[in-house]
Amino acid sequence: MNSAAANRLPAPIAPILMALILLLPAGRASAQELVADLSNHLVAITAGFTGTEVLLFGAIEGEGDVVVSVTGPTQDVIVRRKDKLLGIWLNARSIGFSGVPSFYAIASSRPLDEIANEAVRARLEIGTGNLRLPLADGQSVTPADETDFRTALIRRKQARGLYPPTVGQVGFVGRTLFRTRLFLPSNVPTGNYTVTVYLIREQEVVSAQTTPLLVSKAGFGADVYEFAYNHSAAYGAIAVIIAVMAGWLASLIFRKS
Repeated sequence: MNSAAANRLPAPIAPILMALILLLPAGRASAQELVADLSNHLVAITAGFTGTEVLLFGAIEGEGDVVVSVTGPTQDVIVRRKDKLLGIWLNARSIGFSGVPSFYAIASSRPLDEIANEAVRARLEIGTGNLRLPLADGQSVTPADETDFRTALIRRKQARGLYPPTVGQVGFVGRTLFRTRLFLPSNVPTGNYTVTVYLIREQEVVSAQTTPLLVSKAGFGADVYEFAYNHSAAYGAIAVIIAVMAGWLASLIFRKS
């Protein structure tokens, strides 16, 4: 069941969601057990960006629960462990992971363990504990070390707000329409995101849909970022020149005063 009564949203939202769903390509809502979309497929990061929310909405046919996952572009990550030697903290060991989602969040209509068993959640990589985080090539690591460093990696992502530790809420209007708000923090990485919506019934996935989400820098900040990324040497030289000029100008001002 989707526990609609527990997650019921205000009635005025229903007409809005229905209107949005009707804007989807003709036939999709009636031909599929699950149909979903985003209110916005582009998040523009401009100066002063403090985070944003994107509305995900949709409809299901029949009974079932909805689980939503948001996965950011993957990256290679090195996790270092520090040990204390002669009173000084030093980097003692490091392990590299590949294909690590830069951002990961989950929302569901009920507690995850009530919707799907551990085997299903592991297969779908639902929950941070089920993310496949392969080791970088050429590493020899004990299972205990891999577990410890993996835990440290997830903890660091959570501390930065990139792996929210709590599961978001998918709310239903009646038994058909649903919605959830996906929060992206101010430090959200740029790139292509994948939003996946699962319809789960009696511990089995009966339908799934993915939709893209692009997070991109915009405005003057984007131009500076792109120049710095593509022409790092020139950007560094310009930064040094600006710093020297600023110091020289400051010295002139102090002399006059």
